[in-house]
Amino acid sequence: MNLRNTSYNPVSFILLLFCLLSGELAAKQDLKTLSAKLDQMIVNKDHYSALKEQQINSLKNLLRKQDASLMYEFEINQKLYNEYTKFILDSAIFYAERNVEIADLLNDSALIYKSEIDLAGLYSYSGKFRESEQILKRIQAQDLPEKLLLDYYDVCLRFYSHYASSSKTGGKYRELLLQYRDSLMSCLDPESIRYGMNKSYELIEQGDIDAAEQFSFKLLEKAEPDSPDYAIITHYLAIIYRYKKNPELEKTYYTLSAITDIQNAIKENASCQELALISYNNGDLAKAFQYTQSAIEDAVFSGVQFRTTEMSEFYSIINVAYQKQKAKMNSILKIFLILISVLTIFLVLLVVYIYKQMKKLAVVKEELSESNSKLLELNTELHDKNELLLISNDMKEQYIAQFFNVCSTYIDKMEDYRKSLQKLGINRQFEELIKRLKSTTDMETELEELYKHFDSIFLNLYPTFVTDFNALLAEDEQIVLKSDDLLNKELRIYALLRLGITDSVKIARFLRCSMSTIYNYRTKMRNKCASNRGEFEEKVMKIGTINKNQA
Repeated sequence: MNLRNTSYNPVSFILLLFCLLSGELAAKQDLKTLSAKLDQMIVNKDHYSALKEQQINSLKNLLRKQDASLMYEFEINQKLYNEYTKFILDSAIFYAERNVEIADLLNDSALIYKSEIDLAGLYSYSGKFRESEQILKRIQAQDLPEKLLLDYYDVCLRFYSHYASSSKTGGKYRELLLQYRDSLMSCLDPESIRYGMNKSYELIEQGDIDAAEQFSFKLLEKAEPDSPDYAIITHYLAIIYRYKKNPELEKTYYTLSAITDIQNAIKENASCQELALISYNNGDLAKAFQYTQSAIEDAVFSGVQFRTTEMSEFYSIINVAYQKQKAKMNSILKIFLILISVLTIFLVLLVVYIYKQMKKLAVVKEELSESNSKLLELNTELHDKNELLLISNDMKEQYIAQFFNVCSTYIDKMEDYRKSLQKLGINRQFEELIKRLKSTTDMETELEELYKHFDSIFLNLYPTFVTDFNALLAEDEQIVLKSDDLLNKELRIYALLRLGITDSVKIARFLRCSMSTIYNYRTKMRNKCASNRGEFEEKVMKIGTINKNQA
């Protein structure tokens, strides 16, 4: 080897060091952003629970269907079971137990096995290990349909995992755990995410951390962002980086997992629990207390027994340490408050002295400021009134001209109509004369023309009337006008109301309909209101008020 070719290059070394430091700073900045996001989501986690409740309530409404079959109820209960699992265990158990009853009534062996396997898994989560074990012992794997073997092996695996974590002699169940994991993976599609997650965890347990890391990243590319699978995979990656002694990435992936769990209203938030432990070991007791409190609240809310057991002892340790730190901080704060009080007194005396010296100058400035303010207000008011006057004059001229034009047009039409009738009378075309007099076509045409003039003039006055009116209605009840229409009959009724014509007789006479029709239209519109029906017409009367004031 030629030593000269490998000589020390200070520039290259500095560049390499800069790149490493930049990467580390970027990772820390990302972690800081994620931690802030998690803190905010913990504060607002009730919002995500409420969204979950909305989904669940929509499913519950389906159960109210009359004459629904038992099979229909079973399917809806299955969906409710899926929604409540890892959210509220007691509710999930209720629907699972009901499905066991329905399966027995239907005497369907596949449904019986399915519902009992679901129930056994829930009993395992809630700490009812004896009940779960009794169900699992009744079921023989060889009797199960192939599609239920996956669920059966998965529940058995979780049962022994939960039982082992709750038992002091949990080590003796490791052999059974490995057997059921092997059985589960033998039934899974090797390309599926479910297989991948079990394989990743198996590699971690076997100590093949590099392979587990590569496998987990490939798996992460398949998973939907913000999905429960994404939360599990990022949790596994955090475990991998704990083994690789990379605390920054470990905390980053635990944070991603915890955020995803909260978004999906998953109350079995193991990642939040791990973050609490990391924060405690790093001496950040405030964070540790926050994460622990959130994790134990979720565990108690959902009824996940083994999580509550795991957190109870740790919570008491963190709580004691946090309270001690808080007491210490309170003592320091008292000292600072005393110092601040002394400084405040000094500053008050200084301000009083300065105030006395500048009092005369302040009075002069205040008087000058008041004069300027009054002058500015008067100028602004004068300017606004001039603008309003100009707008008002323009509108008056425009609508007076339009009014005379419409009147002149109607007079011309009446004169033409009179002449046509006179001509028929002179020519003794009495049948045609009577026919013309009986016909309402001309009247309807003129009415339609009148309404078009009215619509055009009204929308010039209130250009946003239709949009603002629809905003007061429920989304699925909004008025959709035909392509050639400016207003329809309902909108004309409320247009007349907006112009101050509240007499139903006058409205009915203008629109050529009965008073009962006007009443029915007004009642129908109030019923379509998106908020308080009693305030609907008051809100209509305010349409355009803000725009006019701004003009």
